[in-house]
Amino acid sequence: MADETAHGEAPHAAEGFDLGAFVADPAFWALVGLGCFIGLLIWKNVPALLLKSLDDRADKIRAELASAQALRAEAEAKLAAVQLRQAEAEREAREIVDAARREADLLATAAASALAERLARREKLAEDRISRAEADAIREVRTAAIETAARASAQLLSEQASGPASGALFSSSLEAVRKALAR
Repeated sequence: MADETAHGEAPHAAEGFDLGAFVADPAFWALVGLGCFIGLLIWKNVPALLLKSLDDRADKIRAELASAQALRAEAEAKLAAVQLRQAEAEREAREIVDAARREADLLATAAASALAERLARREKLAEDRISRAEADAIREVRTAAIETAARASAQLLSEQASGPASGALFSSSLEAVRKALAR
């Protein structure tokens, strides 16, 4: 029997496979558990759910990218519009400043010409006053000269002429002197 035992065990030992030891090995049970887990996952359709979840997430990301691109395009359009409005506002501001400068130049020119006109009028008024004052002074000098000449003539005539004819002669001579000096 020893021979049978040796012979019976020999083929198993020669093969190197021991089913009892294999079943008792924890790695075997870990492999069985992993197989059961994978089988359960396949049975419950988990891979399809995972793929659907990943596809949904990819679609969501694509939608977000499309939305982001649309928002970017909208932002670029708004930026271009703002830049256009800014350029137009700057152009309008330059036009306003240029118009204000032209108007200021016109006002300065008008003010300078108005000042020159006022000065010319005042100068003419002053010249007219001076002319009138000269004329008045000349008239006063003539009047004073006439009166002085008339007094001197009267004194001379009164010294030279005597009698009743002298009064008439004196009056006519005095009038002649006055008329001559008045011219």
